[in-house]
Formats: sequence, structure tokens, C-alpha cells
Amino acid sequence: MSILPGRRRTKAPSQFQRAADGSMTLMEHLRELRNRLFKACLGIVVGFGIGYWLSGRAIALVKDPVCKVLVPRTGDCNFVQLGVADFFLLQLKVGLWLGLLFTAPWWMYQLWAFVAPGLHRKERKYAYIFVSIAAPLFALGAYLAWFALGHGLQFLLPPAEVVTTSLDITRYVDFITTGMLVFGVAFEFPLIAMMLNFAGVLSGRKLLGWWRFVVFIFFAFAAVATPTPDPFTMTGLALAMSLLYFGAVAVALINDRRKGRNRPAYADIGDDETSSLDDYDVEPVGAATSVGGYDPIEPVTPVDAPTPVERSRSLDRRYDDVT
Repeated sequence: MSILPGRRRTKAPSQFQRAADGSMTLMEHLRELRNRLFKACLGIVVGFGIGYWLSGRAIALVKDPVCKVLVPRTGDCNFVQLGVADFFLLQLKVGLWLGLLFTAPWWMYQLWAFVAPGLHRKERKYAYIFVSIAAPLFALGAYLAWFALGHGLQFLLPPAEVVTTSLDITRYVDFITTGMLVFGVAFEFPLIAMMLNFAGVLSGRKLLGWWRFVVFIFFAFAAVATPTPDPFTMTGLALAMSLLYFGAVAVALINDRRKGRNRPAYADIGDDETSSLDDYDVEPVGAATSVGGYDPIEPVTPVDAPTPVERSRSLDRRYDDVT
């Protein structure tokens, strides 16, 4: 009894392959977007629950810089609450921030899984590189804000002999978190310049030529965006952004040199050397005879001579007495 060989089952294309080759319909794309957003929001909700559970510890950690200043001066580090539900709303806000931070790999993956099929392999490679650089830069900016604002409180808070300081807990936490967010986002500006260079929009020489204008913009941005009026925080942010910008310019110049963007097409040809025509395909022009399989060229037909224009006559010559 012979056993017939079974047919091989063709593996169905995955959702990624169908989205990449354009075989998905518009409704399927919208359905996938809905599912991705639902999964991302579900992860954020779970992270919000964990963040709310840890919000008390996070608030105590945020209070540490100002307590290091107030305890030696006043002996205590007490905050005030101006509204009935201020501290509860603050816990919700801190819990949401922590939830977004804890679940960032999950909801960013859901958004990336929807966008990635529309990109080429090289574009996805660059996206992985830039995301891996953006996360440490944001963390570095947030840490610099924590360090700068903590030392800036030494100059911002008055001595206990002059003014009795009582800080609102909500405004103080907003002050610290806003500074960390601004510093983190500001550290992404040089990365944007490097992305434009890799995309071929801006060259390294052009970025280097704009350094005076860019440094001025950095100082103006730092003066407006920093939550403290002291010059130390502003200068620290502007100098850090400037250093990162020059680092991005160095990477852009190396990338331009590697790709040969600034070299003209005749760079490898000497001044006394003629260009070679061997690489060009020369097509013969048809002759006047039918030799070689080409049709003869018709002779040019002469143009007729122009007809002379009659000289205009006066009115008394064109009409008689009756007309």
C-alpha cells in the first residue's frame, strides 16, 4: 500500500509582510492602527497603576534637593498644600509620568510596528540607531537638569533670617519635572541636525558655517525655557547644547567625507588630462545614401519667393463719384 506524499502547506504571509508589500486594504490598516493604539493604551494604564503606587517615593526623591538646602537653614523640610485635592492630583500626575516612562518600550514598539512596514530596510536601520542615541541623550539632559536645579536652589532660596520659606508641593514638583523635560528635549536638537545630514538635506560644512547663529539660538532658548532665572542654569544648558551640536557637526563632516558629497565629479582628473570618451555610446548618423542600411536624407525643399504687396491707393483712386 503506497502512501501518497502530502502537499506542502504554504505559509501565510505575516501582517508585517502584507503591510510592506501593499496588499493590505485601507480598512485593514485602520483596524491594525486601532489594535496597536488599544494595546499601547492598555500598557500605559498598567504602567499608570504601578506609577501611582510608586508616586510617594518619587515625590520624596524630588524633594531631596530642596531639603538639602532647607534643613541646614531652618531645621525642617515641610511643604504646604493650598488646595484640598492638590496632593492627590499631584500623585496622579506623577503616576502618569512614571507610567509613560516605565511602559515606553511597549507603546513605542506598538507605534513602531505600525510605521515600520512603510520604511525601507536602510531607513529602519537608521531609525534603530537614532532611537538608541535619543534615549541616552534625553536621560543625560534630565540628569543635568536635576544637578543644575539642585545647585541653583542654593542661590534661589533666601536665608532663613530674611524670609521664612514655605514651598507649595505642587508648584515645586512641576518646577523640577518641567526643568528635566526641557533639558531632555533640548538635548535632542543636535541629534535632529545629524539626522538631516544623514538624510542628505544639510551638509557638514553648512552646519559648521551656521555655528554662530546656532549658539545664539541655544542661549536664547536656554534663557526662555529654563524654569529658573539664575544665569548658571541657563549657561549650563546652552553650553551643553553647543558641545553636542559641535559633536553632531563632526559626525556630519565624517559622514560627508565617507560618502564623498563635497567632492566634484572631476576631482580625480588632472588639469592636463583629457576626459575619456570610451564610456559613451556613439550612434552613427544616417548618410545621404542607403549604404549601411540607413535611409537617405531627403533634400531640402526650397521655399517659394514671397508675393509682393500691392501699394496702397488713395481714396479718390479706389472709389468713384457714385460710391
